[in-house]
Amino acid sequence: MTAPSKLAQLRDLSVVVADTGDYDAIKRLKPVDCTTNPTLVKKALDLPVYADLIERELAWGREHGGEDRTSTVNEVADRLTIGVGVRLAELVPGRVSTEVDADLAHDTEATIAKARKFIAMYAERGVSKDKILIKIAATWEGIEAARQLQREGIDCNLTLIFNRSARRWPVRKPACS
Repeated sequence: MTAPSKLAQLRDLSVVVADTGDYDAIKRLKPVDCTTNPTLVKKALDLPVYADLIERELAWGREHGGEDRTSTVNEVADRLTIGVGVRLAELVPGRVSTEVDADLAHDTEATIAKARKFIAMYAERGVSKDKILIKIAATWEGIEAARQLQREGIDCNLTLIFNRSARRWPVRKPACS
């Protein structure tokens, strides 16, 4: 009898959550839940499995884009984020955590609006809100947004504990040396 793998041992002790958008890795490792953020989505979009999603959303942007190029780019980015999340939701029995951009961390109303938009976009693609967690920065404003969203039945998790200026600090050396 072979010894159980480290992954199998972890499964015995906890719930495995994949912190990646790598479709093939999630398919192979079979986590219960998965989480994404803008960096992970960007990295995932380099994978061939998402090529059709990229083509579809870029075509949407060309067709629906107006004179406000920034708004079109932001909308396509949101559509790509949700598209990756939809694919991942098909693979995991639990939830997909989708992050609201940290640039909204100090704006309660904008965070709420983006979370509602994400939930609506998932619903349009056949993924119910009980399959989604909205990941929000744990600032005062983010916590207030999460409270409101929870009252509306939109489940949230909090992440990214920082202050407004810290997110702009360059990392120059390890914190402990």
